Amino acid sequence: MAEREPRRERRDDRAPREETPEFADRLVAINRVSKTVKGGKRFGFAALVVVGDQRGRVGYGKGKAKEVPEAIRKATEQAKRQMIRVALRDGRTLHHDMEGRHGAGKVVMRTAVAGTGIIAGGPMRAVFEMLGLQDVVAKSIGSSNPYNMIRATIDGLKQETSPRQVAQRRGKKVAEILRKPEAETVEA
Repeated sequence: MAEREPRRERRDDRAPREETPEFADRLVAINRVSKTVKGGKRFGFAALVVVGDQRGRVGYGKGKAKEVPEAIRKATEQAKRQMIRVALRDGRTLHHDMEGRHGAGKVVMRTAVAGTGIIAGGPMRAVFEMLGLQDVVAKSIGSSNPYNMIRATIDGLKQETSPRQVAQRRGKKVAEILRKPEAETVEA
């Protein structure tokens, strides 16, 4: 009788990979909607989630389902797919002041000195915390709808440019961009 080779463990690449714990997520809003049908009411849930790595990447997503956990899962997956990278100054604040708009929502974001903290309301605070900002002053003007506030905040963050990006675009060095104009000395 011929000897058989021992069975090798087959590695299944199709198995779902473990979730990367590098991303933190924050549930911003959950909305219950109902549909009236012949037998009564059917309830559904819509979730708004912000996901970030707290080191300069952030994204938001919305998910709808019959159950809350499923809606949150869908929103988190969508948020991870559409993340943006934002350049941070010293890893704690924005490089410059900016405005963001979406629909009737308008937000103003300003840089802040160390120790200021995050001065922002509701949905904007969630975006800044997931982004990793530590010092920022922000104000929402217009719509208080969390969907529009988050979209306006993301729109403003997309406008963020670092001195490195500006220098590269102009074909200069970063030191030339950051150098303050020297005061003209007037001869007496």
